[in-house]
Amino acid sequence: MNIRVNFTPSFIRAYRNLPKQLQQEIKEKITLFECDPKHPFLKTHKLKGALEGRYSFSVNYRYRIVFMYYSHEDVVLLVVGDHDVYK
Repeated sequence: MNIRVNFTPSFIRAYRNLPKQLQQEIKEKITLFECDPKHPFLKTHKLKGALEGRYSFSVNYRYRIVFMYYSHEDVVLLVVGDHDVYK
């Protein structure tokens, strides 16, 4: 299953402010997500509370990407960052 990934301007801004090495890790996880959004390495899960209707997957132990589904094949990446992205 291939997912089409779109990006919000806020995601792009947050991404550009991160170190190059972390940007590379993010690219790798996005590529993995496009091929298999439920891959165990990603720990993809639904969010609750104020972020209900959104989902998250892990870049590494500290960083997460929050996203929403447009359709079964299309997602938009909303923000990337540490656990503060949930606030």
